[in-house]
Amino acid sequence: MDDLWRWRVLPLLVLIASSLVLYLRSNPKVRLLATLPPLLFFVHRCLLLGFDWSMKSVTECSLFRHDHYWITSKRVVTPRGVIEGAVEVKEGKIASVIETDNQKGWASGGKVVDFGEAVIMPGLIDIHVHLDEPGRVEWEGFSSGTKAAAAGGITTLVDMPLNNFPSTISEETLRMKVEATQGKIYVDVGRFENFNHPGPYFLHDIGFWGGLVPENAYNITMLDGLLHAGALGLKSFMCPSGINDFPMTNITHIKEGLHVLAKYKRPLLVHAEVVLDHETDEGVGGGPNPRSYATYLKTRPTSWEEAAIRNLQEAIKDTRTGGPAEGAHVHIVHLSDAKASLDLIKDLKQKGQDGGSVSVETCPHYLAFAAEQIEDGNTRFKCSPPIREAANREKLWEALLEEHIDMLSSDHSPSVPELKLFDEGDFLRAWGGISSLQYVLPITWTYGHKYGVTFNQIATWWSERPAKLAGQKYKGAIVVGNDADFAVWEPEMEFVLDDNYKTYHKHPNNSPYMGMKLSGKVGATFVRGNLVFSDGTHASEACGAPILAQY
Repeated sequence: MDDLWRWRVLPLLVLIASSLVLYLRSNPKVRLLATLPPLLFFVHRCLLLGFDWSMKSVTECSLFRHDHYWITSKRVVTPRGVIEGAVEVKEGKIASVIETDNQKGWASGGKVVDFGEAVIMPGLIDIHVHLDEPGRVEWEGFSSGTKAAAAGGITTLVDMPLNNFPSTISEETLRMKVEATQGKIYVDVGRFENFNHPGPYFLHDIGFWGGLVPENAYNITMLDGLLHAGALGLKSFMCPSGINDFPMTNITHIKEGLHVLAKYKRPLLVHAEVVLDHETDEGVGGGPNPRSYATYLKTRPTSWEEAAIRNLQEAIKDTRTGGPAEGAHVHIVHLSDAKASLDLIKDLKQKGQDGGSVSVETCPHYLAFAAEQIEDGNTRFKCSPPIREAANREKLWEALLEEHIDMLSSDHSPSVPELKLFDEGDFLRAWGGISSLQYVLPITWTYGHKYGVTFNQIATWWSERPAKLAGQKYKGAIVVGNDADFAVWEPEMEFVLDDNYKTYHKHPNNSPYMGMKLSGKVGATFVRGNLVFSDGTHASEACGAPILAQY
């Protein structure tokens, strides 16, 4: 009866009342008498035909038809630790979080869903993905990419400005990307802040970084337009990106970008590799065999990362308190070198505000794989910067556990299989990029288990700190008032990424993780209270809309 009242009768009453008010305002006697019969006939026909007046978020955008409910587990990951508890959800927000092991009668209304021993943690936020739309939807696209994200417990994505075409470097190109998302997003996508779009209920949040390139670096009007339109920050390359319409920037471009970002208080994300004068992208002492991973590894030495970060030091210092770019922030993406490059970042951080505002991420593939293990010709492992030796991998884990590395991201960078040159196995010519979006949670857990990684550490690396970087103050933690974004997963459950495992990436066989045995299977994903994925099933409709920053 409650559902009938909420989803059928109440909307009808609202419609009738609204119609009566409008007509009474214009002619209270004549209009009311003239319109009541057809209006009542219309209502009668809707009820007779079983017209579904339920809100779209309840029927198509969610597998769970409740706007007030509780989810419980013996392992709920909160900022104060893992508790046996219950989380109350009302209208897409977290209404309360309680410990249930010593309380009775805590459920004050609403349906209760008990997940038993499964872990409930804040939904993952992946701040570094390439979904390639518009322009290269055959590589991935919003629909398949956000389905994969939802199946992996990821509730928010931030899409990079390149690999789509055209690259997102202006207000116009951002608008093109936003328009391309309509009806395709399966993870909570947030609110339209600057564009007109209905979409009040969502299945996945997706925000966008804009691009910093030479074309807009000296054009304040162009950068202002991009940031005012809702880009969450900017991304630049200090080396060739491999994409023709996304050229590299020098340190002067970067400083100009930071000065503009300062007034918006948004970050600049930097691909920190510099091609040194005495080294070329064609190979630095590379061996004769292009199928050998060692050949490729020599073409992108650690000195490239070190040189880039040295160049960035002065720009980062500009972001210090009282500096010309105060309010901006430099974020170094996908750090691979755990030696000299990491030492430079540590030094900047140890100086605190005098060193400027800086953070750094690394990726699961640098923590899972080692150069010595990559077989000849298996170009699935090619990425930039490259996967380095096992000793370097150990140092990356050490830096992550000691909080010198702030967070993790997937750097999901898919392509069509033809570009990976599987038949030739040529590491020097194959497209570089790791496809992993759906697997990052079990990868982090599986490979982190031997280092004693905790649930709270995973929540910090994948939720709390990414939310802060992307300016999402109502995401990243299970606390009252935040969006009801949850990943529900079973750490002890093992599975094999084989042909029998349902993968939603457009080209799953591109991934180097295929064939591997992992632990930590995602069972359910909630976005703003909507159950968007459960046990291999997605909600029937993609109801998302992009996150656009306000200014």
